[in-house]
Amino acid sequence: MTQMEFALALFALLLTPGPTNTLIALAGAERGWRGALRLTPYEAAAYALVTIPLAILGSRLPADQSMLRHAITLLAAVWVGYLAIRLWRLPAPGAAGESGTGAMRLFTTTLCNPKGLIIGLVLLPSQPHLGMATAMFLLILLIVSAFWAVIGHVAGGGMGLKPIVRRASAAWLGILALWLAAAGIAA
Repeated sequence: MTQMEFALALFALLLTPGPTNTLIALAGAERGWRGALRLTPYEAAAYALVTIPLAILGSRLPADQSMLRHAITLLAAVWVGYLAIRLWRLPAPGAAGESGTGAMRLFTTTLCNPKGLIIGLVLLPSQPHLGMATAMFLLILLIVSAFWAVIGHVAGGGMGLKPIVRRASAAWLGILALWLAAAGIAA
């Protein structure tokens, strides 16, 4: 895979709406796009904790790791489902209570994000220089996070849409949890 193909594959994968992007967009609605970007180091750290060890150790694992893949997918489904329920039940923004987009929630969600498996087991190992590929991955991650933060900021800005954005985010996460559970069971 060339560097251009690698970059395009990363963009395509990271732009796909998922649990991490949903939380970044929700943070953009709640905190503004700049406030949402303050969460990016937590997202990057979580992805690094998953992808770099997988890229290094992945070549040593047997080719068929279906049991591990199923277990991780089901774990992700449980976490995303829990997150959807918590977001749905949160008080209205500005009311006393916790935010839907805390740094540790984003960190944990990103750790459980199945995209990390694809990046760590497929995309990063396809590159001859892991350090350079990781730097490119983190740069693309920053660009994609900024995109989702702006989308959330625009969707939730000024028109009283923040509760709607939060509920839509919770519903989307619920759908993703069901899809992950089905994928984890069926595959």
